[in-house]
Amino acid sequence: VLIKFNAKPRVDFTYDTDNAGDDNRFITAKIPVAGDPAKGGGAVFNANAKGSQLRIDVRAPEIDGAPRFYYQNDFFASSGGEFGYRMQHIYGKLYNVTVGYTYGVFEDPDVWPDTVDYEGPNSAIFARVPLVHYQLSLIPEWAITLGLEQPESLPSTLDGEAVKGVNHAPDGGFNVRWERSKVGHVQFATILRDIGTRGVSEEVTTGPATDDQSVLGWGLNLSGAFDLFGRDTLLAQLTYGHGIGRYSNDAGFFDTDAAFDEGGDLVALPYLGVLIGYTHHWNEEWRSTGSYGYVEMENEESQGPDAYHATHYASLNVMWQINHVLTLGLEGLYGHKETQDGST
Repeated sequence: VLIKFNAKPRVDFTYDTDNAGDDNRFITAKIPVAGDPAKGGGAVFNANAKGSQLRIDVRAPEIDGAPRFYYQNDFFASSGGEFGYRMQHIYGKLYNVTVGYTYGVFEDPDVWPDTVDYEGPNSAIFARVPLVHYQLSLIPEWAITLGLEQPESLPSTLDGEAVKGVNHAPDGGFNVRWERSKVGHVQFATILRDIGTRGVSEEVTTGPATDDQSVLGWGLNLSGAFDLFGRDTLLAQLTYGHGIGRYSNDAGFFDTDAAFDEGGDLVALPYLGVLIGYTHHWNEEWRSTGSYGYVEMENEESQGPDAYHATHYASLNVMWQINHVLTLGLEGLYGHKETQDGST
């Protein structure tokens, strides 16, 4: 049995030329727009160590089924406080069956760019959920992973007190992955969802939304990472679907899965995400990464004028790998947010 314990302390110093909506991470979804009292206010400085992590990895490769247990946490809990405990991974694996809480089948964590800011690009697919996965190796370099996962739908509603989100079935999907050493990988993933609402009140005044309703959500995600000349790496991802806002690193901060149309019918909201990143190694110690992300949602009037509509994200950094355990990075970030009524 191999047991690895890794403590990864981290500190981030951030300086915003204007209020970006979150002192600890650069989240384009939270950037205040015109009309928001939080917009403006001058420069903001902050320091935090919430990105510090604890990891435990236990493996038994010589035992039948090669069992593995993995645990990881950081301190970005939504409950607030300086160090709010947040689970990131806890799962077990045996005979290619994974059970627990970790990356969903729709996500490709290998295409996240090497950013200094802890949050990462707006259009990255962020899908850590309770799940059961089965991975099947097809032929050399090819594998398919099948998964059933926690649905956790977050539909927008005409009246938050009149209807509630309800899940009738788990999210289900698969990914197919091709990977070759010193070349890179390509992954295609899909997800299917049942997004529903349950009426609990007759007091809706903006449409007939008190009936129980459900709608099909679906998504496609094509991603890849490629090793180029030297140690340079190119990353790219294209995501499209209806009712998949919860899987977005940015749109997932809001109820972007579904909403009611003018007739009071529940519809899955179309989502588009584009991500590209490039890492260049100047030498053994220095590297730089540039990345760009774009997200666009098609909205319904019932969401209101301040509903999340689109964001742009760009980053450029330089990192100094002082030794194998210590890295120092400096990064510039740009973000732009637009709501349904066109406010920015």
